[in-house]
Amino acid sequence: MSISMQSVMKESGVAFGTSGARGLVSAMTDRVCYVYARSFIEYCEASYKCERTIAIAGDLRPSTGRILQALVQASNDAGWKVIYCGRIPSPAIALYGIDKRLPTIMVTGSHIPADRNGIKFNHPNGEITKADEQGIVSQSVDFDEAMFGADGMLKAAPALPAVDAEAEENYCKRYPEFFGSDALHGLTIGVYQHSAVGRDIVVRVLESLGATVKPFGRSETFVPVDTEAIRKEDEELAREFTHSDYVDAIFSTDGDSDRPLLADDAGMWLRGDVLGILAAQSLGIKRIATPVSCNTSLEKSGSFEKICRTRIGSPYVIAGMESLVEEGATVAGYEANGGFLLQTSLARVDANGKRHTLPALPTRDALLPMIAVMVKVHDERMCVVDLLRKLPKRFTVSDRLKEFPTEISKAKLAEIREQKLGEKLFGALTAKPSKFAKRGEDPAANKPFQGKIVSLNEVDGYRMEFDSGDIVHLRPSGNAPEFRCYVETESKDRSAELLAECLKIMEGWRK
Repeated sequence: MSISMQSVMKESGVAFGTSGARGLVSAMTDRVCYVYARSFIEYCEASYKCERTIAIAGDLRPSTGRILQALVQASNDAGWKVIYCGRIPSPAIALYGIDKRLPTIMVTGSHIPADRNGIKFNHPNGEITKADEQGIVSQSVDFDEAMFGADGMLKAAPALPAVDAEAEENYCKRYPEFFGSDALHGLTIGVYQHSAVGRDIVVRVLESLGATVKPFGRSETFVPVDTEAIRKEDEELAREFTHSDYVDAIFSTDGDSDRPLLADDAGMWLRGDVLGILAAQSLGIKRIATPVSCNTSLEKSGSFEKICRTRIGSPYVIAGMESLVEEGATVAGYEANGGFLLQTSLARVDANGKRHTLPALPTRDALLPMIAVMVKVHDERMCVVDLLRKLPKRFTVSDRLKEFPTEISKAKLAEIREQKLGEKLFGALTAKPSKFAKRGEDPAANKPFQGKIVSLNEVDGYRMEFDSGDIVHLRPSGNAPEFRCYVETESKDRSAELLAECLKIMEGWRK
């Protein structure tokens, strides 16, 4: 039979978000995943000159193995060879595809709970763009419906091929070959492993850079660590670890290890957009693409010659980076979740005069930003907090309301836009003095403000900057039924206070 990708998406509810296709595991049947994979393969065959070979990998969530088998069946039926790279980080499989000029697929739901999963596609040059996405969606697939049962599952799922370790090996060698085997010598780094697919790879890479590594928190059940909305238990765990055991920093990642979590020596996790600034400074990047939701210390730092603000999602950051490319310019991008993308290759000359090159990797990478910051800490004999103190005082916090229907959040934003309700709903919150000013912790908050919007950005969601300098940004998630809120002010306490008030207002919109 023949079926269109669009009809499968409509029937299943499994659709493209800001980075790949995601949905409930119950909806991501073998049949749905099969059609997605066949559509991607047929699109690549028509659009890219590459051999009929595809590489696949996955994360550690329970449903990943079954979905990988569906991808193998789809590839076999298309007449393509499958290289199975095992359970490795998303950037590792993407790097392998770029090096080999092969399309690749990563099965991962990233940070979302284990009852959901996803499929992330990379063409031979890197992550798919929104134009590629439309090309995939426009495909129709011919296949034998009899291979699936009434539940949409394969009646006879193929075995996964033997693991080819080359992708993992190349990814692990990438960092010591550039930074050097003693780049982190003398530093002690904790690694919060939980259920991240790259948990052992992170340890291996850090040791190859000369660091002493102390792993902790390993879990055999999936832990949905969201680097953009850190759980209180993860905050407490990091603080407890640093109180009981000395480390210079803590490394961790999300489920597919493309988004970083870096904590200082006191166990305080850095926000991903702050880490992005520090990493870009450490690497000498001059041009940056980053979403509109990220901290404005980027502009206020004066460290970069060109900045492109984009919609949220790596495809948009990639497009922004491409617009900044110019001969001789170093270009990178990062997201609020910490994922760091390298658009142009970097070079360094070591003490012996030998030149080292770090090839471009224009997809989210968790290891590069954390390593870059710690190399600077090592070389300048300072600590992470010293780097933070040099940045302009802008503090961003964010959170989300879970199980918030996307159609409701979109409708509410449309209402706010049409009726211009931003000042009415949130202006008073930004105009009133912070409760922390009474204790002398935030004297600037006592300045008189009117709660007026002075700047409005609708590139992605609804971002309001008020006359107080406070920023409130509302946005429905592109990957899950969640309503996100981002707040930025000049005080950490003020940001937390304002975020809590904003979430109270948003909670009332569920009704």
